[in-house]
Amino acid sequence: MGRALGNWLEGPQHPKDIPPGVRLGLPAEGPGAVSGFGHRLAAFAVDAVIANLLVGVPVLVGVRYSVDARGLAVYLAFLLQEFILIAANGQTIGMRLVGLRVIRVSDHGRVGWGWTAVRTVLLGLLVPAFIWDRDQRGTHDRAAGTVIVRDPVRA
Repeated sequence: MGRALGNWLEGPQHPKDIPPGVRLGLPAEGPGAVSGFGHRLAAFAVDAVIANLLVGVPVLVGVRYSVDARGLAVYLAFLLQEFILIAANGQTIGMRLVGLRVIRVSDHGRVGWGWTAVRTVLLGLLVPAFIWDRDQRGTHDRAAGTVIVRDPVRA
């Protein structure tokens, strides 16, 4: 009794003492834990290279882009890849190679097409991806009710 009373009197734990994702019902580390920045950056780099390659395929058959059109095409290919692959499988190719998955916070299940569309549109605005909360979720993930975790299937 004294210990429980002492915890109550001490107040809540400081947010910095609670590992990211624990408040969301996720493990502090290991499979299913919130992903760190390095893994996300590696997945993004792989997906960006794939988007560039997809846009480069028409060049092989003689299609020519202006510099602006190529940049826009790569951007749209990246967002399209993000939308389709996350809605269908919960991960992009880069996420799969690095071992990440996007899940719903509510039940840790697969994200539906509608919420993936919301997440992708907000991700396309760029700013939300760089504003994180204490659970390392970007604004786009918070709005869609999702989180990026270490892939529990691969473990």
